[in-house]
Amino acid sequence: MDIVEILIRVGLGVVAGVVGGLAGLGGSIIMLPAMAMIWGYDDEEQTRHHVYMAAAMVVNVVVALSSTVMHAKKKAARKDVLMSLVPSMTAGMAAGVLMAGESPGRWSLVAFAGFIWLYCIYNIVTTIKKMPDHPIDSPSPSGWKMVAVGLFVGIVSGYLGIGGGILLVPLLQISGLPLRHAIAGSAGVMWISSIIGASLKLYTLPSISRVDGTHLTIGDAMSFAVPIGAGALMGAYLGAWIAHKIKLPHLKLVIALILAVAAVKMVMR
Repeated sequence: MDIVEILIRVGLGVVAGVVGGLAGLGGSIIMLPAMAMIWGYDDEEQTRHHVYMAAAMVVNVVVALSSTVMHAKKKAARKDVLMSLVPSMTAGMAAGVLMAGESPGRWSLVAFAGFIWLYCIYNIVTTIKKMPDHPIDSPSPSGWKMVAVGLFVGIVSGYLGIGGGILLVPLLQISGLPLRHAIAGSAGVMWISSIIGASLKLYTLPSISRVDGTHLTIGDAMSFAVPIGAGALMGAYLGAWIAHKIKLPHLKLVIALILAVAAVKMVMR
């Protein structure tokens, strides 16, 4: 890689990190469309999407861990919620990664694009009709609710190659957590579950073959993950800091609309 290529990947990481820190996301929803549009695919089944998923999942660990540090300083994370979410989401993510490894890259790509569109619709609806926030001293949801949410979000996240915050934050809100506690809890659980998900995804890469018979490699994914992760490390901390200073709904709506257009272009490539 030349210096320009490295800088492009680092820059992508900074953008993904800021967005991830702002909204409690892992950053995949920015990274995956960007990688698909900038670097494309090398076969008709878009097998390379598995490489992008693995790279994004590795970076998710960095993004979530970095933003967790900032949220922890604000004392926004609830330990009882994390105790239920961490094991259930980790188990779900492992199952989702294994399911994705058995699917063509095209399937994961189309599923991811559809997921972005659902996210866009959700943001439009909640911007027009705001989801009521809960009081900051609201009690934590029951353990069984957190286990069910964690398992569901983990399976979807592992299959799509995302951090899971894009699902976890609204589901935690619906379950009864205040928004800022939901964002902090999302970041707190994601860096742990993402370690398991990223490790499994990297492990399964060499078993996935392209149309021409060659196999994907861990090095393919790490060549994206390292520079993008370096940028994300800076961006996520900044994003988490900004999240405590500004109102998020309209910013999230703009991001969602941009991603909806990107999702269409991903599928039509």
